[in-house]
Amino acid sequence: MKTLLLTFFLALALEPLLVRAQTQPNLNWPSGFSPEESSFYVENQIGIFGSPAEVWRELIRAEDWSSWYSGASDVQIQGESKEESLQAESSFFWKTMGLEFISEVREFVPESRLSWISCKKSIQGYHTWLIIPTRTGCRVITAESQNGWLTTMEKLFQPKKLYRQHEDWLQQLKARVENQQELTVSEVPKFK
Repeated sequence: MKTLLLTFFLALALEPLLVRAQTQPNLNWPSGFSPEESSFYVENQIGIFGSPAEVWRELIRAEDWSSWYSGASDVQIQGESKEESLQAESSFFWKTMGLEFISEVREFVPESRLSWISCKKSIQGYHTWLIIPTRTGCRVITAESQNGWLTTMEKLFQPKKLYRQHEDWLQQLKARVENQQELTVSEVPKFK
């Protein structure tokens, strides 16, 4: 039993080292949210056979996320103008990881960068997306840093949940972009 407990606590101690290292130096963090300053950090990335414009179009359609990504629900862009997509300085209500948030867009560089901040008393998070063009499409990086007492509970009891959730988000984004391309190609009329 002692060995099991020791292994458990050793795994908890080493966990931040496994998911904390930032691989992309081009990610921008506000004060208190860099990987070194935050309590919890995850970073995921994927290659997508699609243009940055195609990826961007899916990312900013926040109210559609729940139709293809199970980690988001009830997404509603706030404001009187009722934009259909996220814009610079947009705020949006949504549910994720069992919590309700109002998030505010902080970085909005079309086809390149999208970031938002979410603050509650129990948890504060900064989520960022970086889209990097490649010869075959683009590489998409998503990263999140968190602070707050709920983050400590997350690290102890579900240390890989956020990583897995972001991995799923990227996989679904990839499928959505690449499937849209297949639909577009198949809809092109064939001439005889």
